[in-house]
Amino acid sequence: MKSTSTYWNPLDKSNLNEWETIDGSEGNISQLTISEDKNTGDYTRLTWFKSGYYSGSFGSKSHTYPEEIFVVSGRLYDEAFDMWLEPGFYASRPPGEVHGPFRADGDVVIFEVSYPSQSIDVTD
Repeated sequence: MKSTSTYWNPLDKSNLNEWETIDGSEGNISQLTISEDKNTGDYTRLTWFKSGYYSGSFGSKSHTYPEEIFVVSGRLYDEAFDMWLEPGFYASRPPGEVHGPFRADGDVVIFEVSYPSQSIDVTD
């Protein structure tokens, strides 16, 4: 069962210490897991890209599981799709879909729901 919490604002400056810096991003990408199912591995997370950051060093990404993303704020360029993602953009990615690298225009916050419990072999 996914963890639950009462109302709180993870974007409030008083909660900055809750965010975890992504290794290899030189402090330019942070994440905050806001709900998680310890049994299945499914999780809900916020990802924050600092303005101007380009994630080229990470290359393109894909996952063996589906994920949903929603752009909360800022603009993010996705090289794999050759398009700018703006606030309100949503995607439901199937397993194996390639995305990124990304370039942030302004600080960008992404809401993400991932389903590792639904992983499949994407090498076929």
